[in-house]
Order: sequence, then structure tokens, then C-alpha cells
Amino acid sequence: MTDQRIATIEALTRKALWLSNWMIHHANHIRPNVDGVKVGGHQASSASMAAILSALYFGILRPEDRVAVKPHAAPVFHAIQYLFGKQSLEKLQNFRAFGGAQSYPSRTKDTDDVDISTGSVGLGVAFTAFASLIQDYVRAKPWSRKDSPEGRMIALVGDAELDEGNVYECLLEGWKHGLRNTWWVIDYNRQSLDGVVREGLYDRIEAIFRAFDWQVITLKYGALQRAAFAEPGGERLKAWIDAAPNAIYSALMFRGGAAWRERLLDEIGDQGPVTALLARRSDAELAELMANLGGHCTQSLLEQFEAAGTDKPTVFIAYTVKGWATPLAGHKDNHAGQMTGAQIETLRQSMHVREGHEWDKFEGLADPAATERFLAEVPFNTTESRRRTSPPVPTIGPQFVGTSATSTQTAFGKILDAIAKTDSDLAQRIITTSPDVTVSTNLGTWVNRRNLYANREMVDVFQKEAIPSAQKWRFTPEGQHLELGIAEMNLFLALGAAGLSHSLFGERLLPIGTLYDPFISRGLDALNYACYQDARFLLVATPSGVSLAGEGGAHQSIASPLIGMAQDGLASFEPAFADELAIIMDWAFDYMQRQGDARPDLADWPRDVTGGSVYLRLSTRSIEQVPREADKVLADGIIRGAYWLQPPTPQCEVVVAYQGVLASEAIAAAAAIGGDRRNVAVLAVTSADRLNAGWHGAQRARLHGDAKARSHIELLLEQVPYRAALVTAIDAHPATLGWLGSVLGHRTTSLGVEHFGQTGTVNDLYAHFGIDAATIETAARATMGGRS
Repeated sequence: MTDQRIATIEALTRKALWLSNWMIHHANHIRPNVDGVKVGGHQASSASMAAILSALYFGILRPEDRVAVKPHAAPVFHAIQYLFGKQSLEKLQNFRAFGGAQSYPSRTKDTDDVDISTGSVGLGVAFTAFASLIQDYVRAKPWSRKDSPEGRMIALVGDAELDEGNVYECLLEGWKHGLRNTWWVIDYNRQSLDGVVREGLYDRIEAIFRAFDWQVITLKYGALQRAAFAEPGGERLKAWIDAAPNAIYSALMFRGGAAWRERLLDEIGDQGPVTALLARRSDAELAELMANLGGHCTQSLLEQFEAAGTDKPTVFIAYTVKGWATPLAGHKDNHAGQMTGAQIETLRQSMHVREGHEWDKFEGLADPAATERFLAEVPFNTTESRRRTSPPVPTIGPQFVGTSATSTQTAFGKILDAIAKTDSDLAQRIITTSPDVTVSTNLGTWVNRRNLYANREMVDVFQKEAIPSAQKWRFTPEGQHLELGIAEMNLFLALGAAGLSHSLFGERLLPIGTLYDPFISRGLDALNYACYQDARFLLVATPSGVSLAGEGGAHQSIASPLIGMAQDGLASFEPAFADELAIIMDWAFDYMQRQGDARPDLADWPRDVTGGSVYLRLSTRSIEQVPREADKVLADGIIRGAYWLQPPTPQCEVVVAYQGVLASEAIAAAAAIGGDRRNVAVLAVTSADRLNAGWHGAQRARLHGDAKARSHIELLLEQVPYRAALVTAIDAHPATLGWLGSVLGHRTTSLGVEHFGQTGTVNDLYAHFGIDAATIETAARATMGGRS
């Protein structure tokens, strides 16, 4: 490590610090604000991490490394990308504006080199652990390429992010699976949005990581401080720093050198070596010394990063000052605070930035040409795209599983087992995972055939001891099921990491995650996060609804179809029959791999070109299957969201539209009314999500001038006489289908579940909530004018 290298990275740190602060100031105080709404930004949080980010990006990282940046340090990240030439000036000038650099790093919205989206604090941190596990999973497989080096998965962590429970859930999974190649760098500035952290937190953080077998490296003192400690009286200065309460240290940082001198002389001045140590430094030099914590010292950061040298998971606890090197340093209100015009002017002058040259890349640097040459040689600054690619995996067609009475959950297990029996590329690239409900979500047969994944062979003790068991729990590097504990946040983070394997590691995976449908809400933040990353996976949520009657209200999901409709990047389906499910799953494996480029807001279905993830809401309730040939017309209807199980005639008086397991009740109700020779149509809805999005897509197309645009649901309901009525029924919230009447103006009665259920039989609960065949029939007759 040369002095020149350190000096250059220190200069680039100050450059990144200036650009990040100016970016926020420009967005809030210079750029026109036409609506008067606060723009925001985090100058102090950015300053806190400027040296850490700079040491990593300019000195340590390699192209194969993947980084999750602390959300509030996004401006520093964008500034570094700008210095690399991977971010435009226009994007910086439009930070937090339409089309500009994003408030928080985003894989999908930013154009610079974001590896892992962050924003919902704590999720990006945990994501790196699962990304590392997926990297090991991929490299363990015989089909994977071994021509690229292993990367480190690195999270830059705000200390307040450690308040998030999902961080600790992921630590346990990492320990279980032998986590490797993971670095977390904690910005230990001891401040959060509402104040200064409690004393003694460091000891707890250290103990937690050591308990999970992480290497813990503390960066508390910078090179200046270590040199001062070696002077006469230095040991007493070190002891004072170690004993100083967090709040006192922060307050003195804000007050400056004179305040430091007064406090230190008062508390440890001895008219001897300590006093002499302080006297040898001006107020400015003393302030610099006390601010020279490990997290702000380029030399210390580089030394510790380079010395880590192991694949053991490592946490660096880097002591920092929130607002470091700015007028905001240390103040307890600095989290969302911003510099005044006078303060930014003071900072500008200290950075030797001339007025009118605030955006210039090398303004204020002593040797711009040498700095530019240095940047060109930084290992991380490759000219090749760090987003990797992988060719699509061919699908093998729908795997039909017979016509006997069955549930969609059972059919799912049989379809997956049929795929497992093949030696197809599709079967090899599937990875399954589940939060401790593998067997009860019907993944058991898949796991028995394809085994559980572990980085080393582990015997099934029950099998070895000759104890009969339906489950053959063999762990092996060739296994294709990732065992998880009962934490839904971990499930969605694992799916997100596996669903980005093609981009992060150059190998395509087709992840399938199963969980109980009621507990989607427990991991909803991580599900949204995975979709925001544009990760690709198949989410199978089963069992679901009040049809899970004996489990009671805690396990009877009501709102999940509405979640499926509202969640961007997730196409949701709720099939009733096994052949529908087979067709949807085959389509899903293709949809998960699509990479087209299109205007999502103008497409017939927003992601039919670009692809996305898929959510299946399944049931444990068996129903009779419809004997039929699954031709192209039927398959197209299933995928587009609906088809006529019983088509309307010109004399149609009522349409019964259902989604999911209420098929039996809808068919029985229609038959009862049809017995009176009234014409009743039955609309099988497989995806209210795709129907609704297609309808909105057609509306947008018409607004953009395509007067002939029609959605699938419009074409279906155009066959229904206007005088006819609709009755919708679903084992979930009635709003899922209640909008159908708005498509063409048919009067509509919507049946469903709006309240927590209770235990009982399916018949009891269906009658209680009014979704049984008798109630559907009554509602249908009422919509026909009450005629019998």
C-alpha cells in the first residue's frame, strides 16, 4: 500500500463527499420545485459512509463482487459511479426527480451499476447472505461454468438497520448453511433518525456476530489517532475516547476543535504529557484528530479490508461520525437535516471548488490527470457489463396428472414430481425452498427425488438407523431444495437472490418457493423488495382461504388475491382444476425467463413481453375435475385470465363468475337455475390479476389513440346481453372480482369473505359467509329480477 494510493483515494473520498452533498443541495434548494413538496435526501448519512464507499470502490472491490449500498448513502454511490463514467451529469442534476438518479439504489430504475436494490432498510443487508448461498449453490452444480472467480457479497450497513429483525433471521440461516464470502461493513455512527443510540450497543453487536461464527473486525481508531496514542499521554487520550458516551462524542464533534480542547483539558489535562499532546495541535488539527475514527481513515480501511483474507463471513464495525467533514457533523438532528446556503458555501470553499464548477469531476483536485489515470486502472472500473446473462431454459410442456377428483395443492406436487422424473434442463435448473412447510405444501416427492442442498454430504440419520419414513432427507451439494426455517422474510429474500442468479452469477435458476397463503403478509415487504429487484420466481401459496376450515381464522387468508393483483412484477393465478394448473406452470417457467424490452404501460398485459414472477394461490380442498381436451383456445383463456366453462347465449339472464376452489359451488348453482330452463353462463376466472391489468391496458391504449383496443375480459363480456347480471364468488375478499361489473356496465352481486373466520367444516363456513351453492343460486335469482 503506497502513500500515493492512499492520498489519491482520500482525494476521491472528498470529491465523492462534495458531489453527494451538492447533489442533495441542488435538488432541494437550486432546482425549481414546481409542486412545493419536500425533495429530501440525507447529507449526513451520506457523509458518514463516504470514506467506506470510496475505500471499497476505488481500492478493494473486483468486478465479481456484489454490493448492497446503505439506502441513505445513495448519493455517494451515484457520485462514485459518476467519477467512474457510469453515471451521467444529467442524472445527478435530476437526483430524486423524474428520470434522474434514484433516491435509493435501484437495479431496475437506475442506469448506473447497481448490484442490489436497497431502500427498505435491512433487506439489502440480508439479501447479500442469500446471494452468497446461491452463488455456492450454483457453483456446486455440474452444469455450472467454473470460469469466473467467486465474488464477495458485501452489504454497507447503517447501524440503525441492525434494529430490523430480518437481519437476525438471516444470520441463523447463514450459520446453518455454512455462509461464505460475505462482508457486512457497519457504519457505526451511533445515531439514528430519532437520536443517539444506547450505550453498550457495540458489545451486543459484537457478541451476536461471534455467536454465529462471523469474523469480527473493529475499525475504531484512524491512523492519526493511533499515532497520537503512541505519543506521551496518548494512552490517557485513548482511554477517554473509549469511555466517552456516544451523545457526548457526537455533541463535541458538532461544536468543533475549541470545544474538544476545553472538554479534554478539563477532564484529562494534567499540565504534563496530555496537555502537551493537545497543545501541539491547533483547534482545527484537534478536531481532525478526534474525527479520525476508523471508518473515516482511508489507510485503516484499506489495511483491514486487505488483511481480512478469508472466505469466512466477516463483519467490519467501523466507527464513524454522522455528517463527517461537513457542518452537520454530530448534531442529533442531522439525519434529515440539510445544510444552509452559508454552510454549503463553507463546504465548497473547503473543497476548493470554484463557483460555477460544482459538478466538474476533478474540480479541486491537485492533479486531475493523475486522478483520471488512477480511476482508469481501478480493478472494479471494468468496461465490461457486470450484469451477466444466461440463455433461457427450454420448457417441456404441461404435465397433466389425470382427471380424478383432486385439489390444486395435490396436483402441484404431482406436476412437480412429473418434472422431477425427467432428465430435462428444466428439472436441473429448478431450485425449491420453503419456510419449514416443505411436506405440508406438497414438495415432499420433489425433495425425495432431487434431494436437499448442502455444501457437503450429510446422511439421513433416520434412514441409516432403518427407521421407516416417507421423507428421504439426504443433504448433498447436488441437491435442489434449500431448507429454510420458519421465517417468511428469509423465504422471499432467498427467492429474490435465486431469481437473480442469471444476472449476478451468469447461470439461470428457476426458483419455486412454497408457503401457507395466510402468511404471505408476514414477508410482504421482502416479497415487494424481490419484485422491485426484478427477481424471477414461482411463488406457490397453499393452502388458502376459508376452505382451510378446521384451522380457524388465523390460517384463513382473505386479502391475498388483492395482494396478488396489486403487487407489481407478480402475475397471480388461482386455478380451480389440475389441467389449468399444469398449463399455468408450464407458461410460468417461460414467463419467468422473458427479457423483452417494451413500454409496460402500453402492453396488453404489462409484463407479457418483459416477464416477471408468478404467484399461485392453491387449495387443499378436492373437487371433481372437468373431463376435456386442453386445446389452444382453452389454454389461451386460462393464461389470459378467464374462459367460458358454460358460454352465454343471446337469452342469457345471469353469469356466475368464480375464481379458484368455488368452482364446485358455482357449477352447482348454475345447474340448479338451469334446471328451470333459464340460461345461465359460467365464467371460470383463473386470474383476476391478468384480467384486470389487461382491462386497464386496453383503456390506456384507447387513451393513446387505439380506438379498437379490447381486453380479454371485454371480449368475453361482450357476448353477454346487457340485461343479464353477474354474480361473482371467491373464497377470499369479494373485491377481487367485484370490479367485473364495471367493464361493460352489467349489474353485479359480489360474494366473498370480508371477516376472519372460525373453525368448522367447509360447508359450515361457506354457508356462514354466503359463498355456498345455495347462496350463489339465491343471489343469481335475485339479480334476474327476483323471478323464480
